[in-house]
Amino acid sequence: MDVQTRTMQAITQRAYGSSEVLALATRQRPVPKAGEVLIAVRASSLNFADVAMVTGRPALIRTVSGLRTPKHPVPGKDVAGVVEAVGADVTEFQPGDEVFGEATAGVWAQYVCVPAKLVAIKPANLTFEQAATLPLAAGTALDCVAGVQAGQKVLVNGASGGVGTFTVQAAKALGAEVTGVCSGRNVELVRSVGADHVVDYERSDFTSDGTRYDLIIDLVGNRSLAAYRRALTPRGTLHLSGGGGGSIIGPMARLVQALVVNLFVKQHLTPVFATPSRAKLDRLRELAEAGSLTPAIERTYSLSDAPEAVRRLMAEHARGKTVITVAEER
Repeated sequence: MDVQTRTMQAITQRAYGSSEVLALATRQRPVPKAGEVLIAVRASSLNFADVAMVTGRPALIRTVSGLRTPKHPVPGKDVAGVVEAVGADVTEFQPGDEVFGEATAGVWAQYVCVPAKLVAIKPANLTFEQAATLPLAAGTALDCVAGVQAGQKVLVNGASGGVGTFTVQAAKALGAEVTGVCSGRNVELVRSVGADHVVDYERSDFTSDGTRYDLIIDLVGNRSLAAYRRALTPRGTLHLSGGGGGSIIGPMARLVQALVVNLFVKQHLTPVFATPSRAKLDRLRELAEAGSLTPAIERTYSLSDAPEAVRRLMAEHARGKTVITVAEER
């Protein structure tokens, strides 16, 4: 059978809404264009960016994902799998290569086409499930710890989530003294990924206990900028990456506010806008193979159960990473 007429199973999205808009369906298998690789998906992972694409909230995201209905009928960004075929001009990969990367969408399926520039060879010491947790979350963590120097005091607010667990590890790999903030039920998890100190936000407020940090990484958006500034050294830095905001523009108002405040203070209030690249994936592979990044996977779901994975992430606080596995086609 010609590859262009072959079909595959995929999670499809017919509209914006809750997890009920997702369903397993049969779709035509994609064919790689020039500069793309066709990947037989073995695993993906769930991010809040995926939830935003499913729900269409904050509404501002629809300027990218489609105003009334989703532009991409198959969700999912993180991918780990095996190269099935390559498009024209792709010379760095060949069928059979085990890879990982970050697509715009379309990963919750048996096959997906991804620009070759956003794909890299999978870390040799990680399973497909583990490798699938890295691209978006660990890639964001690398951007969050940019500029960290050995010996600096770094605080991660939201340390138990997907990005947070990687951010703690990335800061430790750079030699920082790391404090993680999380709920009481996640204290041991945050300790296990290498945090030197853990603050249970249900018992203590890190913005008013007198400790000052060289860098605060905010992944939650549950404190005011003034409160964060109290916990910074006089020339400390606040990195803002998602969290907070309303249903219309989400965290953007907060990021704009930070840029304005930044003009009048000696501290540095900086939004973090993570962008995918092969260079970043290569760095993630180096860290993973050196043992500096270990994915914290809480639960694993099959492709057909992806709607339940989305429902659960929408209903509960994230705890490490949630993985979606895709069985090898027989």
